[in-house]
Amino acid sequence: MPQADFPYASLEEQAAGPAGMRLAVSIFADREQVRDQIRDDTMAAGMALRECGPVAALFDGEARPIGEVVLVDCPRADAPVLAALSRLDLRVHSAAHLIVSTSIEALDDVFACCDQSDAQILVDPSRADRIIALGRALTRFSNLRLRELSEEDRVTLLRLIEQVGEIAQRLDQFGVGHAAIFGEGKAFRVESPGSDFAAQGGKGSKRLASGVSPTLPDARTIRRIIRNRHARTRFFDGALFADPAWDILLDLTAARIESVRVSVTSLCIASGVPPTTALRWIGQMIQAGLLHRNEDDADRRRAFIALTDRAAHMMARYFAEVGRSTAKLT
Repeated sequence: MPQADFPYASLEEQAAGPAGMRLAVSIFADREQVRDQIRDDTMAAGMALRECGPVAALFDGEARPIGEVVLVDCPRADAPVLAALSRLDLRVHSAAHLIVSTSIEALDDVFACCDQSDAQILVDPSRADRIIALGRALTRFSNLRLRELSEEDRVTLLRLIEQVGEIAQRLDQFGVGHAAIFGEGKAFRVESPGSDFAAQGGKGSKRLASGVSPTLPDARTIRRIIRNRHARTRFFDGALFADPAWDILLDLTAARIESVRVSVTSLCIASGVPPTTALRWIGQMIQAGLLHRNEDDADRRRAFIALTDRAAHMMARYFAEVGRSTAKLT
């Protein structure tokens, strides 16, 4: 099995900006305990604190300098908060990285506000979730000495993050401090996931022998597949079958056939994994060109997720291939 190597920078190097200075962080949270936790964890990561205050600071008074990493905690998103998030999303578009934690009830509104900055959105996160998000933010800065990642490497890294997240959750449950999660090391190696996300016509892709462009099957067929997949959880631990990318693709394929729009909250539920995990996969699949977001023309506060035409064609080819293989067995 091929291995993927990701050079590891020390914590101080990760938290240093292009000029060698520590990255600055701005924290906006109304819950004092959450605000203190985020502050402690960013300091443990070697970052410099620029501002730490309530969410109201985002829309009170004149605009102020913000850090290279901005964390906002808004479990309830009223009109002023959403307006402030929209402005912040535009402001950090290329100059900073935004991490927003919210609730499942406010997710659709928050997601719609964050359409420019490639923000990380966390849903009802634990402390470990925030630490993992902070680590992902650090890797986005140019001085981390990470080589340009291929499509396969990005999926590998995403899966590694999920595995580290599970470990961090367990450490949280056992009362292990954040220092253990931010421990230093020299390198890590993980097995490549193969060509799960291979582009059409690329490695691992085969053309249909007939040369005829296939069409998607009846939506009832796909809904039946989804129901059968969910039925497994009645007899086995659902974690055994977690495959969010495929569940997302199946749900959106059925929705495309039915001409139904899918909200990000609905898609998170369909993925079968926690919303924060689902959002990471949705973001990765958007970057991979499999999904795209559609703004609601009637309500700019809402956004929907859909398959790209390329992904729909790939799904059609998959079902055509499965149909041909099944026919050979009968």
